[in-house]
Order: sequence, then C-alpha cells, then structure tokens
Amino acid sequence: MAKWTPTHEAPEPLEGPIVPTIIGGTILWFVLFLVQLPFYGWFDDHGHLWWLWTCLAGAGLGLIGIWYVRGRDAAIKRATAPEKEPAE
Repeated sequence: MAKWTPTHEAPEPLEGPIVPTIIGGTILWFVLFLVQLPFYGWFDDHGHLWWLWTCLAGAGLGLIGIWYVRGRDAAIKRATAPEKEPAE
C-alpha cells in the first residue's frame, strides 16, 4: 500500500480569542461539578460517580490550559512586537 501524500499545502491555523475560550470552558466544567455535587449519593448509588470527577478533572485541566495559553499569547506578542533600538 502506497503512503498517502497531500497534494496541497495545509491552511494556516485559525487564531481567535483563545484565552477567553479556555476560561469559559474551565468555568463551565467547574459549574457542572458544583451542580452535580448535591447529587453525590445518587451518582454513587447508580455507578455514575465518574461524571462528578470528570467535571472536576476538566476544571483542573482547564486551569493548566489557562496558564499555558496565557504564556503562549505573551510569547506570540513578544515575538511580533517591534524591537527597540538601543539608545546611544
């Protein structure tokens, strides 16, 4: 079987409001965790306790994601900022 090779260039990645998107997703995961927390007993009785912990894990990973994308945005801004000439 021959290896498939693309015949055209890949498009540029889309850039958008990355930081607000990650913050919104993190908040959503944490809100879902808080909404499900009062039903802990029901989830435990029916074997769905992993739903609760999935939401908490999503919120925790979202915090890591916020840290990562803020650093990424800062690095992109530093790289595209015009360099200052040293004063003589």
